[in-house]
Formats: sequence, C-alpha cells, structure tokens
Amino acid sequence: MTAAGLIFSNIHNQSIPELTKQRTMASIPYGCRYRLIDFALSNMVNSNISTVGVITHNNYQSLMDHLGTGKDWDLARRSGGIKLLPPFISAHENRLAGKLYENRLEATVGAANFIRYCSADYMVLSDCDAILNIDFKAVIEDHIRSGAFLTLVGKRVDVKKNPIDCPVDILTVDSTGRLTDFEVAIPQKGKPLINTNIMVIKRTDLLSLIDEAIAKGYKSFHNDVMRHGLRRRLFRVYEFDGWYTQITSLESYFAGSMALLTEEAQNSLFRVEDRLIYTKVRNSPPTKYAASAKVTNSLVADGCSIEGTVENCILFRGVRVGKGAVLKNCILMQDTNVGDRADLNCVITDKNVVIKDERRLSGHETMPFFIGKGQMV
Repeated sequence: MTAAGLIFSNIHNQSIPELTKQRTMASIPYGCRYRLIDFALSNMVNSNISTVGVITHNNYQSLMDHLGTGKDWDLARRSGGIKLLPPFISAHENRLAGKLYENRLEATVGAANFIRYCSADYMVLSDCDAILNIDFKAVIEDHIRSGAFLTLVGKRVDVKKNPIDCPVDILTVDSTGRLTDFEVAIPQKGKPLINTNIMVIKRTDLLSLIDEAIAKGYKSFHNDVMRHGLRRRLFRVYEFDGWYTQITSLESYFAGSMALLTEEAQNSLFRVEDRLIYTKVRNSPPTKYAASAKVTNSLVADGCSIEGTVENCILFRGVRVGKGAVLKNCILMQDTNVGDRADLNCVITDKNVVIKDERRLSGHETMPFFIGKGQMV
C-alpha cells in the first residue's frame, strides 16, 4: 500500500487577507520558525508519504523560497519528492474551469496529471489552515478497513473554549462513523464534529471523480460531490482526538499562536515520538539576552536581541527588543525592530517592521493590532 499527498496552498487566502497580501496561506509564518505548510508536509513525511504535490494559485514566491528542493523534509528525491503544481502547468491542465481555479474541485481537476502519474494507491488531500500532528497511516488503514469511497478527518471542538468565527463543515455521523449529513455554518454551542479539510481517497476513485466532474460540469466539491454522493457512496469520518487549531481569521491566528504557549499544545505538536515537525533550516546565531532582559512564558527563535521585558510573546528570527521596552501577548515576525521604552500589548507585526522609541500600541485578544510588512510606526 502506497500513498501520495496533495496540498492546497491557496484555498483559504481570503480568510486572513492581512497576512496573505504578499504570500499564500501555506507560507504564513507560525510558531517562531514554521510556516503553515510545514504541518501538512511533516504529517505526510512522518507517515511515509514521499510524493507530495503542492497546488498553487498565485502569489507563491515566498512558498517556493521556503520549500526549495524539499531537502529539509527529505523530499529532494529522484523519484517522487515534492512537486509544485502551478495553474496551467500544461495546455490542457484545467479543463473544467478554463481559467485560474476558484474552488477545491477546480483545483483538484487542475492537478489531474499529477494524480494520474504518481502511481500511488491512495491520495491524502490536505489544506494548510489546520494545525495538528496526525498519523496518516492510521487514517489510511481505517479508510481501507471500512471500504469507504472517501474518508474525512473530523475533530470535535468545544466552541466555548475555542470559538469558531467563520462557517465550517459541521459533520453528522452514525454509530459506525458513516457521514450521514453535513451543514456549512458557524457553530454556536456544544462540541460539534467539524471537518478539518483532510481527506483520504483511493487514487483511482479520485480520478473517476475528476472525470465525472468534467463530464457533468460539476462546480462545487461540497454540493456536487459530497452532497450528491451521500446516498450512493460510503463517506466516512475519522475522528482525530489530539490538539488542533484552525486558522480562519487574524483573530484565530492570534489565538492559535498564543495557544502554543501552553504545555498541552507543545506536547501534542512538537513532542510526539517519531512525528517531528520539520521546517526550513536557517543557521542563525543564538539569541542574545542582555542583563536588563526579562523573558517569561514566551517562544523566542534564534538570532534575536532582547534588552527589555517580554511576557507571553512569540518572537521570530532576528527580532530586536530595545532597552526598557515592554511586550505582552505579542507576535513579532522576522526582523521586527522594537525601539527603546516602547510598550506593546496584543500586537502582531509582519516581517521587517520598525516600531520607534516610546511608542505605545495596544490591541485586544479579540482584535489584535496588526502592522503590515515593512511598515514603520
């Protein structure tokens, strides 16, 4: 039994326009040194999936820079490895839309040649908005054992503890795990079973689905494939029980990042034996902590220089915190420079931001203050 992976890098760009203005969803920085695609890629590599296609749409320069040849994920291979799949990679590639894809089904049709020639038995399809550490081998085994046409990975989320601020697939299953119904809505209460947008399907079944979509002019994966297929095909849900967060907005990005400061998230994501999370390696010098520095409950990447107070923060590579500066509940991306005696609370900065001396900036957990790439305050 062999499997190949297919990652959708742009599907949810509109969810967080602040951070996808100059990059794809897949290349959004997360957790000090990672990009969102690192979790999907690492989950596949850890499950012995060595052929991975990454579907792109536009604005994917930063994604190419990050992935390179794929060597950091052991995907720089003569056979298989990582394949970037830009739109219109060949003259007949997107026969369903005839233009840049606009949804999941059109993107899948555009990747038909990769799917057809990868020679794997099963395909694992994943978006980049879900942060989790999952064993795909267990999902594939469950899919084979059940005889399902399509297996979705679902997660029960406590809405009171982890509010969801945009419509998601709320799944209904029977006692055997069969998907009986679903609705697209914003969960309001309880612990609904939501779709993580991770799927497993037999490669030949996926190809037949693509041919059917082209022949019948299907436009939507939800309405034309899932909704119409519920009665005539076995759709199954595999329930994931580990730590999980989904990036659906700037607010959820802030909450999902702050959650990394908890031991539960760190243990579930980064301390699972044989399932490490890989990323592009950079040889930066160690972080320098001055005698005046005070750092508590924070994640700090290498290459930083800290002279002030940092509390409950996430600092990416090359961040400088000036003397007397106070940072609380902040996410500062690569090469942000915070001046002396600045006071920041609930602030997110993109790369290469400069905050001058004695500036006071504050947001709230439900509405963090965001500063765009390369700006000066």
